[in-house]
Amino acid sequence: QVQLVESGGGLAQAGGSLRLSCAASGRTFSRLSMGWFRQAPGKDREFVAAISWSGGLIYYTDSVKGRFTISRDNAKNTVYLQMNSLKPVDTAVYYCAADTSVTGTRDPAKYDYWGQGTQVTVSS
Repeated sequence: QVQLVESGGGLAQAGGSLRLSCAASGRTFSRLSMGWFRQAPGKDREFVAAISWSGGLIYYTDSVKGRFTISRDNAKNTVYLQMNSLKPVDTAVYYCAADTSVTGTRDPAKYDYWGQGTQVTVSS
């Protein structure tokens, strides 16, 4: 079993930045692909970014390309989402997730573990 705990959410101004962190328990982090998803009120959960075990494969949803960066530090069992040039449309609860695939995936159904979520609110 893997526990995931997100942190770093909060309130930001449009154009500002936030850095989300997701700390994973256990000793299997280096063998987990990791992803970030978000869900705004009344909307479906949306894929944001994913990173493979090695970090060699990275995926982003089109709306965040060039603004968000996913990275991981296996020594710290942590995955990050650096969010720059934030827009009000980025407002959502952001969830960290982990799966056991090699490459990572955009499909939330493929993820085995989920964090509790952290709120990101971007004001105009």
